[in-house]
Amino acid sequence: MKQYLLSIFLLIACSAALQAQTYELGEVTRQELEEKSHPKDPSAPAAILFSKGETYMTYSQRDGFILVTEVDMKIKIYTKDGYEWANRSISFYDAGSNRESVDISKAYTYNLEGNSIKKTKLKNEGEFTEEVNKNWRLKKIVMPDVKEGSIVEYRYKIVSPFIHIFPEWKFQHGIPVNYSAYTTRIPEYFGYTPNFRGYFAPKVTKSTKSQSVTLTNTQRVENRPSEINTNKIDYVDNIVKYEMQDLPALKDEAFVNNIENYASSIEHEITFTRYPNSPIKSYSSSWEDVAKTIYDNEDFGGELKKTGYFEDDINALLNGLSSPEEKLVALFYYVRERMNWNGNYGYHCDKGVKKAYTEKAGNDAEINLMLTAMLRYAKLDANPVLVTTRSSKIALFPSRTAFDYVVTAVNLGDRTVLLDATSKSAVPGILPIRALNWTGRLIKQDGSSALIQMVPTQHSKEANVLTVSVTDNGQIAGKAQRQYEHYNAYIFREAFSGMSKESRMEKIEKAFAGLELDNYTVPEDKDLSKPVNEEYEFKHNGMTDVIGDKIYIKPMLYLGETENPFKQEKREYPVDFIFPRQERYIITFNCPEGYHIESVPEALALAMEENIGTFRYNVVQVQNQVQVRAMVELNYASISQDYYPTIKNFFDKMIEKQNEKIVLAKNN
Repeated sequence: MKQYLLSIFLLIACSAALQAQTYELGEVTRQELEEKSHPKDPSAPAAILFSKGETYMTYSQRDGFILVTEVDMKIKIYTKDGYEWANRSISFYDAGSNRESVDISKAYTYNLEGNSIKKTKLKNEGEFTEEVNKNWRLKKIVMPDVKEGSIVEYRYKIVSPFIHIFPEWKFQHGIPVNYSAYTTRIPEYFGYTPNFRGYFAPKVTKSTKSQSVTLTNTQRVENRPSEINTNKIDYVDNIVKYEMQDLPALKDEAFVNNIENYASSIEHEITFTRYPNSPIKSYSSSWEDVAKTIYDNEDFGGELKKTGYFEDDINALLNGLSSPEEKLVALFYYVRERMNWNGNYGYHCDKGVKKAYTEKAGNDAEINLMLTAMLRYAKLDANPVLVTTRSSKIALFPSRTAFDYVVTAVNLGDRTVLLDATSKSAVPGILPIRALNWTGRLIKQDGSSALIQMVPTQHSKEANVLTVSVTDNGQIAGKAQRQYEHYNAYIFREAFSGMSKESRMEKIEKAFAGLELDNYTVPEDKDLSKPVNEEYEFKHNGMTDVIGDKIYIKPMLYLGETENPFKQEKREYPVDFIFPRQERYIITFNCPEGYHIESVPEALALAMEENIGTFRYNVVQVQNQVQVRAMVELNYASISQDYYPTIKNFFDKMIEKQNEKIVLAKNN
């Protein structure tokens, strides 16, 4: 009986301790500093011991309700690879009369020195503000005295006049999170819908709290002292607390679009306001509403209407051209060659199309809105397309902040051609990889809009023809002819544009360890719609094994896969190949004199369900030659994670087959 009572007592005590656990800044223990690795993820370079955020509203008679977000962070650094987690960047809006502000406080680094805990405060030189563009700034902090074993903590507060937009709260990060909590305190006058992202569900606790504001009114009456009247208004804060514990690090995997799309987080969308003695006002908007609002902005739709700055140049360019296709090509290449992208993203113009045209440089909006205006001037059916780039997250609800890029769409009868003149390697129908992200929103001149697919459906092809001689000591030497089409050609040009022949050779040799190149050529062609043809001679000492009187050859040489990129047993994210692709290989081996072909790998044909992809592999011998023929086809740019076991198994079998050896034996 005593043992039973003791067990009950311990259970109650542990439960009470867990409930009583607090997460406060300034409470750093020796045990925390002595911890050498994360108990649940020993490979983690750092961990978030806790993150706490609270978004609430305050009221002033001058400004009305304003939004305040306070965040406390406590982070443990385990290794040098975790040093970056000791720094923080916080974006805020800083333009016009409505500006946000960011304040950093309680920022310290803790280290264990001997038997004492050393506490180092963030100094002024470790805090600075960086301009992103004319509207946005970054507040940055670099914590001092960071070492392996350090704990850093800080608090920051964002004050914002934009009550319709809550900051996103991220529960999950690229390192483990022991505890994360986010609380919203929203006056009863506002309604917001929480939108969750990711695969973990928070614990949700709801409560209310009575609040009040006092309004003061000064009334002046002639020949009498001023009267000060006060009016107290009571209201209720609706409080919601979201909590998560023991979140694993969000680890990037092969062929993932943007891993942040799958991180556990929460965003809030305003749905209504209901002020005293006023009717409910709904804010539920559609993507069409968002697109029209953007189009009506002077920095977008207003810039599209301007044509005077280019008319003389374009009239001369279009002289003698009659077909829509000719005009499209001429205008696209004119803008692409004249303009230089400054690397800035956004759907609003920073300095305007006229100034950008004069300076021959601008952001993506200035370059592609300029192109759209020129195409319309040439009587083509051209419209801008709002895009979310691959480096940004896909929006959970209609919002102007969902987009950060602009491209151009031209309707040519039964087909739509997408254009982006920011890249010198782009051609009509081939966009920079950054723009290939699910769907875009095409906006017409009347402000109406439509969804448009941004994912390629045409196969991008690669063909490889190699002729190889094998020596009796296992060295290989040969000639390679490689051809790249569509997006493969775009990627090649982006990687090698402006590089000398020697630099290109060096880059390829680094990519394939042990490879030595000679007589490298890539015929230059100004027509970038044509394939890239690459030729070179090569040598390699690491593609064979000589054991006794036998030579074992890797049939795919340096072009074959050696390990499966899909390593996880289970996957939570879609598999993103960016574009459909087809790769063909014909590799012919000439055997050394005095050797014969003992064995070659058997043929194999693989096909995934739902026509996801195929692999065909065949090795044939003719006299003293061996020819390897292989083809890999992946028929979709993006594939649901439901098919991950199929894809993983497909790659397992394909790579296993590619690594079976051709065996040559010495003649008796």
